[in-house]
Amino acid sequence: MQLLRVAWALTGAVICCFLLLLLHSHLLKEGQLAAGTCEIVTLDRDSSQPRRTIARQTARCACKKGQIAGTTRARPACVDAGIVRKKQWCEMVPCLEDEGCDLLVNKSGWTCTQPGGRVKTTTAL
Repeated sequence: MQLLRVAWALTGAVICCFLLLLLHSHLLKEGQLAAGTCEIVTLDRDSSQPRRTIARQTARCACKKGQIAGTTRARPACVDAGIVRKKQWCEMVPCLEDEGCDLLVNKSGWTCTQPGGRVKTTTAL
């Protein structure tokens, strides 16, 4: 009798999980992003100038309330909207772990300086 109750409980749990999975897949149709995530849509590189590469990327983000598309650890990410509004770019930690972040003088972007001295400059549009 006790074994029968356990079997029914497990069956109910499996059906519940299946229905939740079905609902989740229905809500997140192909092409939709989960809240708080980003993906790179386009990435263009121009290496026509010596010792200089210009890269442009476009990201698509599904940010939560109070967040906006930004950059964290050199990847697109949802960041606090206040960081972008105040143009305090280094607060969103845009550089890799071993790089140093500095604001450009006019606050139009930031630089990431690698230990070897190589500098990557990013400007926000």
